[in-house]
Amino acid sequence: MPGSLVLMGSGETSPTMVEIHRAAARTLRPGARAVLLDTPYAFQENRADISARACRYFARSVGLDVEVAAGITGADWVFSGPGSPTYALDRWAGSGVAGDLRARIRAREGVTVLASAAACTAGLATVPVYEIYKVGAEPHWREGLGLLESLGLQAVLIPHYDNAEGGTHDTRFCYLGERRLARMERELPPGTAVLGLDEHTALVIDLESESVRVSGRGGLTVRRPGSQVFLPSGTGTDLAALRRLAEGAAGAAPPPRPAPEQAAEAEATLEESIGACEKLFGAAVARPDPVAAAQVVLDLEAEIVRWAADTEEDSGGVEQARELLRLLVARLGELAAAEARRSRSLPALVEPLLALRADLRSQGRYEVADALRAALHSGGITIEDTPDGSRWSLVP
Repeated sequence: MPGSLVLMGSGETSPTMVEIHRAAARTLRPGARAVLLDTPYAFQENRADISARACRYFARSVGLDVEVAAGITGADWVFSGPGSPTYALDRWAGSGVAGDLRARIRAREGVTVLASAAACTAGLATVPVYEIYKVGAEPHWREGLGLLESLGLQAVLIPHYDNAEGGTHDTRFCYLGERRLARMERELPPGTAVLGLDEHTALVIDLESESVRVSGRGGLTVRRPGSQVFLPSGTGTDLAALRRLAEGAAGAAPPPRPAPEQAAEAEATLEESIGACEKLFGAAVARPDPVAAAQVVLDLEAEIVRWAADTEEDSGGVEQARELLRLLVARLGELAAAEARRSRSLPALVEPLLALRADLRSQGRYEVADALRAALHSGGITIEDTPDGSRWSLVP
């Protein structure tokens, strides 16, 4: 079974990364053992819920029957994701999992998928993101697993590289921001590169052929003091070329940017879907079109179901979507009430106008009667003249 290392910047159990997971799973033999390491979030009270959601995601979306385990011996596929990088490092070092992970990569065996916090541990040093961003510790590094060193890469890996949650403050580079990252870079061993992996993006390394591909919504940034190279999604290269970029070798050029037709259409994030639903609902209400507005509500509910397995809790995307869903349902009720009031008041407005139009027609003032009919039609009222008199109805 060919080995591979898949590093993800975020979104590891979201719809955006399904195809990347499926591609990795297709390399597994029938009956392969798949293991989820819950260590990075094992300190959380809701660890069981996070694991259950992740297992459902892999079963339903990827077709993998995954077990939660503390060790990886005998595993063909290993996954670990969100939580605290330093908590995971401490536990893996004490249990032997750290050595087992390094052995997998050196042997070029099995599929190893590390995402978010777990991906942060892959390099020679690790960002202690909880301690710096949430506790206020001075910027510093922790020793990493060194998985990339097994591939000849002297580098640290930073997920969430293009994070923009801060709004008014810089949360790029796994919540470090430019100021803190620049300071920390000076403390790295000489010749160490930073590999910045964007959110909803994966770096897929085939350990047998040493081919490398960037997949997902963003890209990979190879950053060295005074320079950086961006490899967009769809870029295909190999480990030798990536090593040269990381070393800053003279003449090392980035792989060519892929043609637009080479890159698959990117799956929308939940945040983008929320924004689109909000705009569509506003347009439907403005027309007004209650049926279209109701469809938007149903589409948003479907998106919430699709993203229910997402274990990235910090973004609060699913809860934000639920809040919008409640708001839109309330506004849909207001729209229905307004339409009901409109329907009750219409006869009192339309019937006198129909009588006026009949008088105009009896007087031979057809031009004015036709103008009145056109005005009513533009207001949503259609008139049908029959032998028994004129009838009106709402324009479909």
